[in-house]
Amino acid sequence: MKRIWPASIHPAVIAVVFCGCYCLAQKPVDRSAIDSYLGPYIRTGNFSGQVLIERDKKVVFQKVYGFADREHQVLNTSATRFHIASMSMQYTAAAILRLVDKGTISLDLPVGTLVPKIPGAEKITIRDLLTEQSGLPDINDLPDYNEVLQHHQTPASLVAKISGRPLLFEPGSKFLHEEHSAYNLLALIVEKETSLSFAAALHALIFKPLHLSNTGADDDSSTSGRTMAKGYQPDGVSGLKPATQIHWSGKTGNASIFTTASDHARWVDALLADRLLKPASREAIFDESQRVGYGWFRRHQKRFNQTTYSMNGRAPGFASFLLYLPQDKTTVVVFSNIYSSATTNIGYDLAALALGLPYERFRPSDPAPSASELQTCAGAFKFGPDFYQPNAEVIIRANERELSMGWPSGDVSPLIPTGRDHFIDRSYWEDFSIERDAAGHPTAIVYGEFRGNAVTRKGSNQSVVFLP
Repeated sequence: MKRIWPASIHPAVIAVVFCGCYCLAQKPVDRSAIDSYLGPYIRTGNFSGQVLIERDKKVVFQKVYGFADREHQVLNTSATRFHIASMSMQYTAAAILRLVDKGTISLDLPVGTLVPKIPGAEKITIRDLLTEQSGLPDINDLPDYNEVLQHHQTPASLVAKISGRPLLFEPGSKFLHEEHSAYNLLALIVEKETSLSFAAALHALIFKPLHLSNTGADDDSSTSGRTMAKGYQPDGVSGLKPATQIHWSGKTGNASIFTTASDHARWVDALLADRLLKPASREAIFDESQRVGYGWFRRHQKRFNQTTYSMNGRAPGFASFLLYLPQDKTTVVVFSNIYSSATTNIGYDLAALALGLPYERFRPSDPAPSASELQTCAGAFKFGPDFYQPNAEVIIRANERELSMGWPSGDVSPLIPTGRDHFIDRSYWEDFSIERDAAGHPTAIVYGEFRGNAVTRKGSNQSVVFLP
């Protein structure tokens, strides 16, 4: 994708922007530029939902796009509620911190004093759960996890799924991956300490005090009505289909929250203004020394010349993204009822657009590659141990006018063409390109920052090619 500058910025001031002067940031947000930027995502079925940009606690841009229900032609509105997937962790963490503030529990309390029948209960602390350093085996990795989502669950039933399984590492020693089970366990602790269901406890501890009237925890009983967005998932390179229906109670604590962009921006404002938590708890959330924890990612980004606070989420039919830039007092919220990680790219680019910084457009190929051109991309490619799925061998297949990548897990990612030998993985919104030898044969693929080499047959220097 090509990096561009907003039309309003003269090249002479580019160096000033990069030097950290944000005098241009106070200009009004160009609404037409945002619509133009989002257009390709919407036309290709990769975004549908709500966008909100707030600066110094004032909304400077808010708009909705697409359908809440495509089959019945119901449009999204500012009141449409979206499931926000892993961004839900922020609310679970805040509920726990409210209990810490009340003196009910402490961050260094071993969880075995509250829930003894879990692996490592005597070693794992509340803090370890919040910072996703518990070492607990993850429920999302269980072979029957999809079946778990087809039935009503409770925090207790979810925690029971990992009972008897060994720890993956010593608690508190490292962050390995997103710990969904840790937040299932935190939800159970909230229930035990409040004597309320998790949904009722969050209402009492967070939603009611902050007047978040469009926000709730989905326990399979409270999301009926036309204000709830229906989720969709990619179908090939350009199509959409209804997402697989799940019981959201199967994601209690880690991905069961539904809300609106307005409510979520109000939620961030409350955290920043110390309206919900005591200073020590608020400082724990925004501690720059912790890269991950409390439902946030923190890292210094050269693009914005500051430490950024963000979170994203994906769950069947939905994707979400939140970005907070403390130096610019800017918050960006992007909710979509299409299962695609495009929301993360959209959120960062909209922040850059609002601040007068460079951003990237999504430019799908027009015309699309021919079937014969796509066929030259097919093959098998091997990645190293540091890849998302270690040592994965992925299969690139051409089918009529579409290219896709098959993962060892069985998942299939449609590949959107953006140029000759350049694509975007529609599922994970990752850049994908093909390297070729002098004869035009694929020798490797580059997926994000990773490189996978073409698999060759024994005794041959030709890569394996898969016909449609």
